[in-house]
Amino acid sequence: MDASATPNGSSLAGTAPPLSILYVLDAFPVLSETFVTNEIRAMRQMGHRIVPFSISNYTGPCQPDDEPMKAETLHLSDVSTLRAAAFAAMHPRGMAAALRFANRQTGIRPRSLLRAAARVALAARQQGCTHLHAHYAHSTAATAIVAAAFAGLTCSFIGHGFDIYGQSSDLPLKLASADVAFATCEDMAADFRRMAPGVNARMVTCGVDPDRFVPAPDAASNGRLLAIGRLVEQKGYPVLFDALALLPADRRPVVDVVGGGALEEELKQLAIRTGVGDSVRFLGRMPSAWIAQEGPRYQGFVAPYVVCRDNDKDTSPVAVKEALAMGLPVVASRLMGLKESVNASCGRHVEPGDAAELADAIAWLAGLTAQQRQALGAAGRQHALAKFTLAAQAAGNTAAIRAAQAARTPRCAA
Repeated sequence: MDASATPNGSSLAGTAPPLSILYVLDAFPVLSETFVTNEIRAMRQMGHRIVPFSISNYTGPCQPDDEPMKAETLHLSDVSTLRAAAFAAMHPRGMAAALRFANRQTGIRPRSLLRAAARVALAARQQGCTHLHAHYAHSTAATAIVAAAFAGLTCSFIGHGFDIYGQSSDLPLKLASADVAFATCEDMAADFRRMAPGVNARMVTCGVDPDRFVPAPDAASNGRLLAIGRLVEQKGYPVLFDALALLPADRRPVVDVVGGGALEEELKQLAIRTGVGDSVRFLGRMPSAWIAQEGPRYQGFVAPYVVCRDNDKDTSPVAVKEALAMGLPVVASRLMGLKESVNASCGRHVEPGDAAELADAIAWLAGLTAQQRQALGAAGRQHALAKFTLAAQAAGNTAAIRAAQAARTPRCAA
């Protein structure tokens, strides 16, 4: 815990100056990436100045609450290429370190990486930022590392899932070159240390706002189960359908699926083919406000996530922690950070891909009495309050970044 923060993450005035951080993002703000905007808000709540910087000129949808962030986001196209090149040329030591990293990595053409990173570095200096932080370990991490070398700043990145386990790129090099590598769960942190023994790996899980996601103690269960997640392979929806099909019709609950994605039509047809079309309701994408309002009315939450064929997997999904904060008992796969998010006091684990075990757990969840549901939900909320708040996440980020800055030893590709 950082000395400038209380255990719940609030600032203590006068103990340390606020941080000024440029967040390097591929696109921002994105509808399904609430963990980024939530983190920014939590860091700002601690008094830090956060400047979002998007590599692309993203024009896609975002959460309604995140609309104001569009106007404040800087873009790569906002920064002059010529001025950035001149800035880089004025810092020969930074140029040497940037060149070493750019020529060793293979994910981006070195010249393209150097050009983009120089523009990010210039923006960071113009904004008065003293640290660069990237979400995902792909091009954003590489760009932040090289930009930090140009500008003489510290840098960090956080891995999430696909970027670490699906299609990683130069990951050991990035781990060795960043001042801090944030992992979202203990298994990921351990994997970081195996890949790069000298890495400064910090486990800081993506948190939730417990004041927004709250139980509704007086609301009776609607009798349905809730599943939230993009309609993609790692969410395990086919296993969910197979599990429902194993249950007798009179013990088969209705599952409301919130999310959209490339597999939507395929999954709708699959639900029909497996005979559970009447037990699965595809609600589509819903705003975070809907989840906070309607979520507490559900009987429970189901997260049947699996490991994809390309090894992609969810590492510490926020939706599960939101469910816990809302007082919902949870059935989740025994996978990565889900092992830390759910325990016996608030739910059950099942082996990823095991439809029979999932069916048994769903029957248990659907059959909970009101008193059992309330007791499990209360334990889950306490677990979320103790382990998975945004305030704790911001405090962990702050502590790690301050320690890196105190060390003052840029690590870029020695």
